Amino acid sequence: MEGTVKFFNEAKGFGFVKEAGTDKEYFVHVSGLVDKIRENDKITFELKEGKKGLNAVNVRVVR
Repeated sequence: MEGTVKFFNEAKGFGFVKEAGTDKEYFVHVSGLVDKIRENDKITFELKEGKKGLNAVNVRVVR
């Protein structure tokens, strides 16, 4: 899947990503990152069921 980093708090280790072409947003935890991310980065990711719904995992920055 493709999307954009909407928000990421490096100190707390979590944030949210927005799926491209939709208004869907997903929680992302630092443990699900492959690359270091910042707000507005274009990314690819996969979804995995977490405790509170779907989480973005295998998050990679598109270069």
